[in-house]
Amino acid sequence: MLQSFSIIFAIAAFYSYINYKWLKLPNTIGLMLMSLATILIITISKSIVPEFYQFFCDIVTNSDFKTLLLDGILSFLLFAGALHVNIEDLAKEKWSIILFATLGVLISTFIVGGLTFAVAQLVHIDLPFLHALLFGALISPTDPIAVMAILKKANIAKSLGIKIEGESLFNDGIGVVVFSGILILTGMGEHHGEGSVGVEIGKLFLEEAVGGILYGTVLGFLGYVSIKSVKENPQLAVMISLAIVMGGYSLASMIHVSGPLAMVVAGIIMGNKINVKENKGATRKLLNEMWEVLDDIFNGILFVLIGLAIHLLKFDLDHLILGISAILIVLISRFISVFIPYSLLKHKEDKPIKTVAVLTWGGLRGGISIALALSLADTSSSEVILYITYVVVLFSIIVQGLSIGKLVKRLYR
Repeated sequence: MLQSFSIIFAIAAFYSYINYKWLKLPNTIGLMLMSLATILIITISKSIVPEFYQFFCDIVTNSDFKTLLLDGILSFLLFAGALHVNIEDLAKEKWSIILFATLGVLISTFIVGGLTFAVAQLVHIDLPFLHALLFGALISPTDPIAVMAILKKANIAKSLGIKIEGESLFNDGIGVVVFSGILILTGMGEHHGEGSVGVEIGKLFLEEAVGGILYGTVLGFLGYVSIKSVKENPQLAVMISLAIVMGGYSLASMIHVSGPLAMVVAGIIMGNKINVKENKGATRKLLNEMWEVLDDIFNGILFVLIGLAIHLLKFDLDHLILGISAILIVLISRFISVFIPYSLLKHKEDKPIKTVAVLTWGGLRGGISIALALSLADTSSSEVILYITYVVVLFSIIVQGLSIGKLVKRLYR
């Protein structure tokens, strides 16, 4: 695994250099496009140099996408993103963010699941309803990694950016809880037989979501107090921040609370209490620089992996039709799941439909959706769910990611 990780890191660095010097695209999109082009070349070479093709297949397989993302780099990316979020700005949009991350995810899960099930029946694909709901759960949360990487280049209004960024930071933790709850309904999740399934799902929500937020709060204040006590030693402060992320995330899985939510809360608390964004003083500067570098490195690795991992898919016309249909289904459900919560709130703008449109198009999906789809490897529907997830994610990052800035300019000019 280390060898595969090292090679992917080298590819990410090389592609980042090419994108910086010549392509000039948002780095994540540039890396993914070059990775997709690489896979096309490698696939063509399969019959000519089979050893070369197999070598690249082994690299992606050995890197273990799901484990690498969910148990590894996700903690760094979420903490790095949350570290620079202003808690006062977040508080101004708290009700929008809470509703989008909870009610919005639930609404989207059921709309996507129901419509995907219906279309699957039309194209004669065997996709049980609960499995279609699993797809709805894994594709409904917007990916904070993809969203924050693209938003850096989009130049959108501050309040709108906070809504999108805040929602994406919190809703993937909620989405994982919903996904796990549906797994219990299908019989594939951990169900201990004590009481009804409803009680088990409620317990799961309390442990994972509420527990993750409380645990993240403890981690955040522990990190802040520790760093404050050694503020004259920047290197030790950086080491403490790494320990909070690595040790804290590992312990989260052991005590059965949401690691992603814990990292978001810990990052927000530490970033605001230490006032990292001020970027003054040796400790703040080093924390800023180190976490920005880690954010760029792991983002690069993730999006290269997303591009290279497309070799896991086998071409199937019916699956492709369902995947293309799923793009439209996800966009429709995103619009509805944003419009309903947004309509419950009071807003200052004259035409809130513009905000809903941007929130809809800016709700990107990314590596977390693919990792959750890969976690269903032992199910009868795993191949079709992975296929349609990949189609939606590629469209989301490449098409929506490249055009969100233009959409904002067109709507608000």
